[in-house]
Amino acid sequence: MSESVLITGANKSIGFETARRLGEAGYRVWLGARDAARGQAAAETLSALGQDVRFLQLAVDDEASVQAAADRVTREDGKLDALINNAAIPGSYAEPINETLADIRHVYDVNVFGPIAVTKAFLPLLQAAGSANVVNVSSGLGSLSLMADQSYPFYGANLLGYNSSKAALNGVTISLAKALAPLGIRVNSANPGYVKTDFNGHRGHRSVEEAAEIIVRLATAGADGPTGGFFDDEGVLAW
Repeated sequence: MSESVLITGANKSIGFETARRLGEAGYRVWLGARDAARGQAAAETLSALGQDVRFLQLAVDDEASVQAAADRVTREDGKLDALINNAAIPGSYAEPINETLADIRHVYDVNVFGPIAVTKAFLPLLQAAGSANVVNVSSGLGSLSLMADQSYPFYGANLLGYNSSKAALNGVTISLAKALAPLGIRVNSANPGYVKTDFNGHRGHRSVEEAAEIIVRLATAGADGPTGGFFDDEGVLAW
């Protein structure tokens, strides 16, 4: 049986490129997406390349959707070798004092509670693989050390909801890495960098191909791979 991976928010941008890379490497890819039409179209594009890709309707902030997705993968696959929690939203670009609590809560529902819910729902499948990887797609904006450093190029990107949600996601990574290590499951955070995506009006300086590199590397790590870390292309990042 081939190795399998679930990627949330994979119908475009970094998620789609990660799906393409892993499909090309021989993984069965469960392409998770909230929007059925866009998700199915993305899966068909990769299937046309000869890849084993299956669209999985999945809204990470909807517990019923998450459980239904886990039930389907259980029926059709029975295991999961890698989980990539990629789905995220930027939230409001308002000044921190003007960002509403409702908007911040929505960002946390998707960016923090979503990855927790998905990881918990798919845990039996990750355990069934015997050795598995969970990759939480974070951001340099979630590094407390970097965001407190006035010399950091993105010091001025002071997005209350988004930045703090990625810092919280990093905390989730550490906690789950400790809890799941005895089960042979490694959990890491990946920083893809400032990438040309819809998030930033395609103003980023990195391509999706470059962004996917560290995610793929962590998702395909063996039993001797790292856990409980925060990485970019150049190595370990400060929390």
